[in-house]
Amino acid sequence: MTKPLPLIAGLLGLVFLVLTAVYWLTPAGSLPTFLPGFEAGVDKIHFKHGLGSLILALALFAFAWFQSAPERR
Repeated sequence: MTKPLPLIAGLLGLVFLVLTAVYWLTPAGSLPTFLPGFEAGVDKIHFKHGLGSLILALALFAFAWFQSAPERR
């Protein structure tokens, strides 16, 4: 039986990894308006938002890895 929880956690980890790249490569004024940190006309990068997103992605990958281990008998 396959477990859906590790798959969901892994996919969410990928989403947050992409979000990390968006925060680190896009100035605040060019971010999509639905993302936290959007500031019209500002050219700074949101490093802390990206770092938080990276930490969350790594935590989700670790969770998926430990949950996908075979069951002990």
